[in-house]
Amino acid sequence: MKQPRAVVIGAGVGGLTAAAALHRSGWAVTVLERAATLEPVGAAISLAPNAQRALDVIELGDEIRALAAWRSDGELRAPGGRRLARMDGAAAIGRFGGPTVLLHRATLMGLLASRLPGDRVRTGAAAELADPGTPGRPARVTAADEEFEAELVVAADGIHSAARHVLFPGHPGPRYAGFTTWRIVAPAPAPEQPFTPHETWGRGRFWGTQPLLDGRIYAYAAAFTPEGGRAPDDEKAELLRLFGDWHRPIPDVLTAVEPGDVLRHDIRHQTEPLPACHRGRTALLGDAAHAMAPTLGQGGNQAIEDAVVLTHHLTAANAADLPDALAAYSRDRLPRTMDIVRRSARSSRMTALSSAPATALRNAMLTAVSRLAPGLLLRGFDGIADWHPPGPR
Repeated sequence: MKQPRAVVIGAGVGGLTAAAALHRSGWAVTVLERAATLEPVGAAISLAPNAQRALDVIELGDEIRALAAWRSDGELRAPGGRRLARMDGAAAIGRFGGPTVLLHRATLMGLLASRLPGDRVRTGAAAELADPGTPGRPARVTAADEEFEAELVVAADGIHSAARHVLFPGHPGPRYAGFTTWRIVAPAPAPEQPFTPHETWGRGRFWGTQPLLDGRIYAYAAAFTPEGGRAPDDEKAELLRLFGDWHRPIPDVLTAVEPGDVLRHDIRHQTEPLPACHRGRTALLGDAAHAMAPTLGQGGNQAIEDAVVLTHHLTAANAADLPDALAAYSRDRLPRTMDIVRRSARSSRMTALSSAPATALRNAMLTAVSRLAPGLLLRGFDGIADWHPPGPR
């Protein structure tokens, strides 16, 4: 039988996972990436147990689990350092089947790319979806002066997806979520400056400090502010203005980084669902299908889930059944991902509170819940982190 062809638009986390899974299932895969190299966008990524189990499908889950830097407790704090809540690491592992693993995006991208033959990823190839295809006609993608025909196109071209606009031109797409974020990978702290992983919630602002396995620190911050803002000088200076008087190690982290090390991005999310995650022979994946706020840390995780669920349905079908396989993919993914989009939006509203009475009430509630019903905080991830990929366990 003729080997089925797939073109993947975009070599991000979701696109490379889809390419690796499809290649493993016998597809002839070509990945087209606009950027000149496979340099990852962003600093680090957290992979929850649901994404780790999805990566088991391409035999990558155990390598990811081995990169876990922290398996103990975490904390939620106020800007002055007062602990509002304790996150029980052992309880989370028991409830969801493992720890969340934080790793540099470059590490994950390298591991995913290693699952593909070296000639399958073409960089510097700005791809356009020319024809999404029909049951009786292959899809077509153009890149520079070359055209690709394929039985399947996977559009993993990100939050500003051009393919999404081709498939659903009347859909409004992602909109500004109300806040901007900064991300940093900082040098390892001095031995006399140990810290417990934490998030700190202020008034319309929050900060997180987390360890990486190699000793470096991943820090992230957010502020609720009008869209499109930029610092008048540099983003390190802006972070010092916003967070420089918060508890340690936050000022120490900021002191240790150079202005060019700070990444800033406005957050956009897609709260209006698409009619489907596919059309014709083209499937949307990751942010192209369901951009979400990062407050639950699930954006990349859901892209990984998309990839293995799509491959599962395609593997269970034959070539003539591809429309049914893509319809099954939409039925599986659309309700789940939109639920997580909405839950992420609700979570971000908790950190958006800016008045003194509202933040005081929020903090008091968090402290009471942590003391009286500590398991209640973990329940926010029920139905998310406990997910398993389809097929036999």
